Amino acid sequence: MAAGAAPRSLSGKVLDVLDAFSADAPELTLSDISRRTGLSLSTTHRIVRELSEWGGLERQGRGPYRIGLRLFEVASLAPRGPQLREVALPYLEDLYEATHENVQLAVREGLELVFLERITGRDAVRVLTRVGGRFSLHATGVGLALLAFASPEVQEQVLSGPLERWTERTVTDPAQLRRMLADVRRTGVAISDRQVTMDALSVAAPVVGADDCVVAALSIVVHADGAAPHALAPAVRTAARGISRALGSPTARRHPTGARRRAPGP
Repeated sequence: MAAGAAPRSLSGKVLDVLDAFSADAPELTLSDISRRTGLSLSTTHRIVRELSEWGGLERQGRGPYRIGLRLFEVASLAPRGPQLREVALPYLEDLYEATHENVQLAVREGLELVFLERITGRDAVRVLTRVGGRFSLHATGVGLALLAFASPEVQEQVLSGPLERWTERTVTDPAQLRRMLADVRRTGVAISDRQVTMDALSVAAPVVGADDCVVAALSIVVHADGAAPHALAPAVRTAARGISRALGSPTARRHPTGARRRAPGP
């Protein structure tokens, strides 16, 4: 603990233990967890034991620990997670069947996005995403679609913060990003051309809920070479509008595009 820092509460320590696990480290020993959290071995052992008894962690025999199914059960209750995915999945599958390209669904969580679903074709371009993974808002198609309809406060926080560059085409100039976001609001489509990898282009559209606020975004990710983003846009918009209608959006029932500027959620 840093000098002068307030002691971590028990609940904070429990969250630290869970946060020690990641896509790169899905299985950890007790020593690994202690090292990653900065907690003593005795404290780590007590928390891990209680989490295991509850079902939040599990292990086979004397092997390493991993996230338990109980957390999956709890997460399934989140309305912006599995429930939204369940409504959206038929439309994502239709878009995939029509294109056989990568199809993705994401929501905004604070100043990042979280991927809820991804359907990948055998010959589709490689993408740097995974279900449950987080990514920045300013470079991907779904991120730009979500950011364009976020509150002005969220937009300014993103645009004034560090803007990571993945390729030479990643847009990190705030003024240029503001113009791009205005274009997304005007057209209802976001295009990210080789901003994350030099071989991929994505076309995204916002999904709106029953209150006509943006709740998610979906995208199709294709090989950049020979891609025609404006030819892909109608199919992406149609899928997004279908999900929006299923969620009860009045605007989606009346108009092909359009959403309120503000997006709910953190």
